[in-house]
Amino acid sequence: METVLGLIVGIGLSAACGFRVFVPLLGLSIASMGNHITLAPGFEWIGTWPALIAFLTATILEIMAYHIPWVDNLMDTLMTPAAIIAGIIVTASMVGDISPFLKWSLAIIAGGSISGIVQGGMVFLRAGSTGTTSGLANPILSTLETFGSIMITFLAIVLPVLCLFSVAWICYKMVRKLMSATSFITRRD
Repeated sequence: METVLGLIVGIGLSAACGFRVFVPLLGLSIASMGNHITLAPGFEWIGTWPALIAFLTATILEIMAYHIPWVDNLMDTLMTPAAIIAGIIVTASMVGDISPFLKWSLAIIAGGSISGIVQGGMVFLRAGSTGTTSGLANPILSTLETFGSIMITFLAIVLPVLCLFSVAWICYKMVRKLMSATSFITRRD
């Protein structure tokens, strides 16, 4: 049961990585240092002061960069692979007593996929915002993304099952948006 709960927390944190890469890592570090979460062996470094300071600094810089129109589009390019990697890491850090092969398989398939879906949806929304408002509405979208990442991180740590349902709903909406956009583009060609 502990492995399943760890996987659920990891999936929630992975979704939060799709909104902001470093917010969930910061939340995980704080929760670990406060003894609210036990990290899997090999990931104890996340709950150390140097990691906390690094995650806090990276979080502040990431949030600031996403509030600059046009820089936010460049950040999406850089952060898409980073979000997937972070999703894999946070999921693996929460799954403990199973074989390494199964742990990393679950982390890649579940964590990487969820963070990739959420990040892909946000890239699509930002591109639409940039195209329709010349980037003027992007800071509002960035604020909502940051808020979403903070809320999903909090839910993943405090109410993981509720978070799982929220993540499922978010991914469903993101996939539907991406599929409708893809079918629109296909029909135009």
